[in-house]
Amino acid sequence: MRFSKPCFTASTAPEAVAAQRELAKRYGNFKTDADVVVALGGDGFMLHVLHKYARKNIPVFGMNRGSVGFLMNEYSSNDLMERLDITHAQVLHPLRMKAKTASGKVQNAQAFNEVSLLRETRQAAKLRISIDGRVRLAELICDGALLSTAAGSTAYNLSAHGPILPIDAPLLALTPISAFRPRRWRGALLPRRCEVVFEILEADKRPVSAVADHTEVREVVSVTVSEDVNTSVTMLFDPDRSLEERILAEQFVVDGVG
Repeated sequence: MRFSKPCFTASTAPEAVAAQRELAKRYGNFKTDADVVVALGGDGFMLHVLHKYARKNIPVFGMNRGSVGFLMNEYSSNDLMERLDITHAQVLHPLRMKAKTASGKVQNAQAFNEVSLLRETRQAAKLRISIDGRVRLAELICDGALLSTAAGSTAYNLSAHGPILPIDAPLLALTPISAFRPRRWRGALLPRRCEVVFEILEADKRPVSAVADHTEVREVVSVTVSEDVNTSVTMLFDPDRSLEERILAEQFVVDGVG
């Protein structure tokens, strides 16, 4: 791919703002007719940019100017256009969440990392989980549960002791958060094209919120999640640090050392 019109966008972090100013001065800043978006910040800002540019068919290249940069490339202001021309492209599809609340309201949202269900009070959540219309777990007592994409499997999913998924694996990770009953259930690997329905049992006594990346819906009674095959975004990575390589390398990290 050849790029000539970068759009630089930055988080509010001072180092990100300074980088945007420097890069725009050197390469221009094409805000209306860009052919590539350069995101400056951390992983949280990258998720914001992915949501903003989904469906716009403009690839996104991130450079780390934040605290966590798993989805970002190393920052350098030198030879940026030449660097962009040799990047490795990775297409991502988000999850689509449809959450119904106790009041009957239905809210839709997308998640490139995961959809998570979380208890709202001291009471543990009670969930029923169905896959493609069949109940697979009649009752899960837990702090919550999450459904993760491969791209998001090294984020919250990994912290909840879920499996790391290769980026091209046609799978989603279903992971419990502090499961109490059944205590030994560790989750499941699901086909990427399946539909998962979470029903909240005793929702009035045990309220649960649903979160799709940055969008939170409180007091849900049911949450339906599936892959949104009609939406995609292309991320760009340096050849020696592709997302595929990063996810693979993450599985060999011991005590913070890879």
